[in-house]
Order: sequence, then structure tokens, then C-alpha cells
Amino acid sequence: MIQLSLADARTLVATILANAGFSEGHVRTLTDTIVAGERDGCTSHGLYRTLVCAHSLRTGKVDGNALPRVHDQAPAIVRVDACGGYSLLAFEAGLPHLIEKARHNGIAAMAINHCVHFSALWPEVERLTDAGLVGLACNPSHAWVAPSGGRVPLLGTNPFAFGWPRPDKPPYVFDFATSAVARGEIELRRRAGESIPEGWGIDAAGNATTDPQAIVDGGAMLTFGDHKGSALSTMIELIAGPLIGDLTSLESLRHDGGAGGSPYHGELVLALDPSRFISGDPAPHAARAEALLDAFVPSGARLPSQRRYEARARSRVEGVRIPEQLHAELVALRDDPAMRVMPG
Repeated sequence: MIQLSLADARTLVATILANAGFSEGHVRTLTDTIVAGERDGCTSHGLYRTLVCAHSLRTGKVDGNALPRVHDQAPAIVRVDACGGYSLLAFEAGLPHLIEKARHNGIAAMAINHCVHFSALWPEVERLTDAGLVGLACNPSHAWVAPSGGRVPLLGTNPFAFGWPRPDKPPYVFDFATSAVARGEIELRRRAGESIPEGWGIDAAGNATTDPQAIVDGGAMLTFGDHKGSALSTMIELIAGPLIGDLTSLESLRHDGGAGGSPYHGELVLALDPSRFISGDPAPHAARAEALLDAFVPSGARLPSQRRYEARARSRVEGVRIPEQLHAELVALRDDPAMRVMPG
């Protein structure tokens, strides 16, 4: 393992992305999210994703200079066209409008269209909880996942995230794939030559497998909770796909055409202002929410994201540790003259 300070990790990622040809805005937003993933112990969405971003740009599956276009779609809806760029800069462009609409209407939605996506959703819902809003976000991906009872991948990993602001404490946040595990976990195990638990996926014949390569080579991932995860995943396909005029996971995979790039689709983000849902003082109701959440740890349970926040505090002091092989790949990419895009 290689130890890196957060500052060094940030410099490494930003240099690679800038050399690859991403614009300043995309370098900043991508680096923020990639380093945040590693910082919070989410290694499947951490520095490893730098390789994915560089590959997607190199294969022409993302526009590294795309400028998002914001549209005032309706009184409670903002639409952002990412124009083929990564979703993060588009989210940043639409966020002030989403917050303003949520505070005015009590509830608002942001539809991000024509975006390339690789990242976790918790950094985005945390931006909403920072503003005192309740947040939800979801998106399709590539069709890597078989629906319950099926053998053919039709669904994406289709993550769903929720955030609840808390006074003087980190927000209550959960962010999970509706597949049994995130795609990045499969890839990290495959790269390390490790097996996976049963229940994560099937091979091309539809048989349970513990070999991540078998999933990649014509197999499929599985949903969590069997038919329950399958139903939630299908819901996300619909509300973050056709509802907002964007692609399903199956269409995203066809768009990729075997290039191995990040998924291309849309994203739906909802924001709710607690103060607008309640007549009178919202403080007693917020206190009731705190009583519920405060009861978790004494009961022996843990709150979602608790480990992330612990890792965040630790990483700010100790930095992060990444596999030597990954570090070598990142350094080689940073120093590769072929990756450097000349200005103009």
C-alpha cells in the first residue's frame, strides 16, 4: 500500500485529468468527488475512478470541455443539459436554481440530461443537506444487472441516495446501488484476482458464480433483495430515464458500443424544504427526528454513513492508502506524454 496525503492525492488526480484534456471546471469537480470517495473509504469510487475518467475521454465517450446549459423548465423544475460531459459540473450549475425553487415551493426537482456518470451520489445529496434541505438522487447506469428471475442484464446498478440535515451533526445519508454491490466492487476484485461472494452475480449460463471475470465476460450482476431490489431498480430506470427524457441502462450500454466508457444517461435530483411542509415552528419536529436517529447507536445499530464520516475524520489527519499497483498506474498515466493535450 502507498500512503498519500489528501493534498498529494488531489494533485495527482487533478494533474492526470488536466493532462488528459478536461477543462478547468471538469478537473475541479471530478477531482473533488474522486478524492472525497477515497477520503471517505469508498475505494470503489475513489482514485481508481481517475483511470475510468481518462479512458472515457480517450475513447470519445465524454466531452471534457462540455459547458452545461441550465433551463428553467417549470416553477419547481430545473433542467440542466450536460451536453455530453460528466454530470458533476452540470449538477453544480443547476444546484443554486434547485435550492431556490425548493425554498420557494417546498419541493423541487432537477433533471440532468445527456450526462456521463461514474460517481457516488452522496456528495450531491450532502450539498443539499448543507443547505438545510432533504435530498434524494438517483440515476440509471449501463445494463449490467439481471432483473429478479432473469439471466440477461437489462438494468443498471441504479444507485439511490437520500440525505437528511441534522443540526450540529453530520447529516443522515444513505447511498446504495440497487444491485447487490456497486460495479466498482466487482472491478476491484477482478483487478486484484480475488473471488466475490455468491449472490453478487451469475455467469453467461445463468449459474451463480464467485468469479468476477465470469460476470464481466457475458454474465450479469444481481439486484439486492431479489424482487425488491429489482422493483426499485426498475423504478429508477423509469423516473431517471423516460420521465426526464433520457436513456435507460440498456440504451446507455448500446450507446457505449463496447468502448468500456462510463454510463451515459440522465439523473434526477429532488430537494425538499422541511420548513415549508410544516405549519408553525418546525423545531419540535426536527427534535423528534433527532430522537429517532440518536436511538440507533445505543440500540447496537449504526447509522448509514457512520463509517464514512469516521474514515473522513481519519483521512484528514492520516491521508489515504491505495494499492501499490493502482498508484503505479496513476503515476504512469500522469507521466505519459501521449496523455498530455497541448493548449490550443
